[in-house]
Amino acid sequence: MPNFIYAYHGGKKPDTQEEGAKVMAQWEAWFNEMGGAVVNPGNPVGMSKTVSGSGVADNGGANPLSGFTIVSAADIDAAVAMAKGCPMLDHGTVEVAELMEM
Repeated sequence: MPNFIYAYHGGKKPDTQEEGAKVMAQWEAWFNEMGGAVVNPGNPVGMSKTVSGSGVADNGGANPLSGFTIVSAADIDAAVAMAKGCPMLDHGTVEVAELMEM
């Protein structure tokens, strides 16, 4: 079965510890719902820089990456269906792409 990356963009940093605990519980529930489809739960990422032939953009550019997860699914439509339950969708987006075998 192919693997897919969920690239998270945007999002909102929790304002309080209580809010952070609530958000983590939402992520844990979503991962549990997906069960064995989660290949690598991934991580949030820190501030990034975007490198191009014309230079370097600070702060990740226009739509910075905020984290990633790798899942296994029958096809991209199945991966997209699972992504629709992601807590990131409250304040951000999930980009879904198949990881190609090399």
